[in-house]
Amino acid sequence: WAEWSPLPSWSREENAAAYLGALEAAGLPFPEPVRGSVEINTMVPRVPPGVAARMAVISGCATVKVKVGDADGEARVRAVREAVGPGVRIRVDANGGWDVGQAARMLQALAPLRLEYAEQPCATLPELAELRQLTDVPLAADESIRRAEDPLAVRAAGAADIVVLKAQPLGGVRAALAIAAACELPVVVSSAVETSAGLAAGVALAAALPELRYDCGLATMSLLGGDVTARPLAASGGFLPVRAVEPDDELLTRWAADPEPWRARILAAAGHLDDSWLELSPGVPEAGVPEARVPEARSQEAGAEQETGMPGAAAR
Repeated sequence: WAEWSPLPSWSREENAAAYLGALEAAGLPFPEPVRGSVEINTMVPRVPPGVAARMAVISGCATVKVKVGDADGEARVRAVREAVGPGVRIRVDANGGWDVGQAARMLQALAPLRLEYAEQPCATLPELAELRQLTDVPLAADESIRRAEDPLAVRAAGAADIVVLKAQPLGGVRAALAIAAACELPVVVSSAVETSAGLAAGVALAAALPELRYDCGLATMSLLGGDVTARPLAASGGFLPVRAVEPDDELLTRWAADPEPWRARILAAAGHLDDSWLELSPGVPEAGVPEARVPEARSQEAGAEQETGMPGAAAR
């Protein structure tokens, strides 16, 4: 089984890469893991500071990602730091919402709280590169990375210290591993807000990386209205297990939506690929239109986009 669930904002090229990754996941075993579980961060959305503090403590995770970029951002981070103490790592994510001046001022204000890094504080690579000269807080590029060549552009521009990689839009686990090796920057593995079927690919990517210095942003199932398996990839003690996921027929039926729009999107994605992809992905089954089993509900708070009611396709 594999999941293909491109977001509405993705380009046809990104849809095609995600389709290729789904074909790989359905047709090949994942690369051999070098670790049996992966440590994850919890994500605190743009909620009042008191709520943010409680969420961080309840999670039990050693790393907390706090959404910022709104009026309460600084207070939210301060409340989380006070609640979790000095032993927990805090990273902030502005989803590209600051200009360079705003980002420099905010990171200076937050620096005493010992941030692990700031994720996508500004929208563009030139802005990130400029900001990087103005702050000692490490910067991570997330929204700047959606295509295979993007991490290399980040490195060439000197725009970030860390890259956030998502297996699905980069073309699958093997493609993401190759990109991680080529860009020669520390990697954070994150999700594209998939069900457990798709998260398994992200976990497989994190498990196969030779070095994994940063906790992963893969604990995103709570952002969805449901799952397609009776055994979700659920965190325990701040870790996700490295294992296969088997969708449940009853749950697939419960979340079923009209497959026709998804068949059209799959055909469009497949048509964007040329024959060279077969050479790059030996063993991947021939492109076709798989049986679409489509979860109905999708909600994404994590990120600048808000996606509600956007299904994703599980394909066998």
